[in-house]
Amino acid sequence: MNERRFFNPSQPQTLQIGVLLCYFNAVMGLLGIAASGGAGLLTLFVVVGLGAGGYGIANEKKWGYALAVAAAVVQVLLMVAIFGGEVLEHLGLLLSFVFDVALVLLLVHPMSRDYQRIWFR
Repeated sequence: MNERRFFNPSQPQTLQIGVLLCYFNAVMGLLGIAASGGAGLLTLFVVVGLGAGGYGIANEKKWGYALAVAAAVVQVLLMVAIFGGEVLEHLGLLLSFVFDVALVLLLVHPMSRDYQRIWFR
């Protein structure tokens, strides 16, 4: 049976939370794009990458894991490049930055990496 899913409860907790954060960040990115009236190429990559990457991880695809990690790292680098030291000064930016870094850490956690290396196709 070829079953597609948006969430996989049989995966380790680090990947489960990572998938949920991917979806959450993708939706928030879409809302940000809609509110600002447009976005750059890197912002579109992050939004699409996180959404598609989360779906790929839930369906145990290696491309999904790689895409989610790449999009999450680009998202953190964009925050640092755009806001610099202001990230630590404003509570809203700091909270967003903490969740972005947490997503990267969840995805590259040894438990997540080992699971995807063994089980993903």
